[in-house]
Amino acid sequence: MQLPDLNLLVALDVLLEEGSVVGAARRMHLSAPAMSRTLARIREAVGDPILVRAGRRLVPTPRALELRDQVRGVVEQAAGLFRSSAVDLSSLDRHFHVRTNDIFMVCYGGRLFERMHLEAPNAVLHFVPEINGDDEALREGRVDLIVGASNRLTPEIKSQGLFEASFVGLVREGHPIFDGPITPRRFATFDQMSVSRRGITRGPIDHALAELGLSRRVAMISPSFFSAVLALRESDLILPMPDLVGSTCIELGLPLRTFEIPLALDSVRVRQSWHPRLDNDPAHCWLRAMIKQCCIEGT
Repeated sequence: MQLPDLNLLVALDVLLEEGSVVGAARRMHLSAPAMSRTLARIREAVGDPILVRAGRRLVPTPRALELRDQVRGVVEQAAGLFRSSAVDLSSLDRHFHVRTNDIFMVCYGGRLFERMHLEAPNAVLHFVPEINGDDEALREGRVDLIVGASNRLTPEIKSQGLFEASFVGLVREGHPIFDGPITPRRFATFDQMSVSRRGITRGPIDHALAELGLSRRVAMISPSFFSAVLALRESDLILPMPDLVGSTCIELGLPLRTFEIPLALDSVRVRQSWHPRLDNDPAHCWLRAMIKQCCIEGT
């Protein structure tokens, strides 16, 4: 049986990722006309246009969308055949893109950098912020790892538990909530703050309060943990936060206090998640092990 030119798979993978003949040509170090001829050969081999023009840009056909994950997997497997099973960390020159939030960086970012700098001084850790509606980043290879508590991941994604955290209330020193017993009703009477890049204000706290016939008012929504904490210093707002974050704020000497939220709340389970194509990648395995160890040491 005569096999088709397997180099077309690599070209198809790049074309589907770039969505542009010019962009794919640049990545493959080809001229635009040469890339166009390659696309024509792919179309003939597959029996489908693959990319069609929509205005000024190219969009994938339904058949191309069906093939995208398969093609990416085959290309990654083929590349893996030529990789060494070991990695020389002292000379590793690689950028790792990790999607996480400010909370993980506050609690573990410094320890992670120090360990990484010691073992792989040429590697770069690029933290990528959470983006609303972008749930295909792992599958499409735009991030290497996601650290968080989200369950909105595609079925094939692999994951590993890192740590669990309970919620506490974070407030300024001298906050009036300490003037009496901290009951659910008193807790709900104070204006509160939410940290959310997506603008989310309701969650487990609101459900627990509703079961008691109570509700709270979220008066401020911050996109970042840092601005939220700084806003606490001169207000009577309450900021519900994982207990690890509260402990870190106290250790930093910030004029803040924590208290136990008087509600039955489940703990937050934080894990790291990755695509199966990176499961056996030596450098990626090292990164995952390093993150896991940092979390064990910090909890």
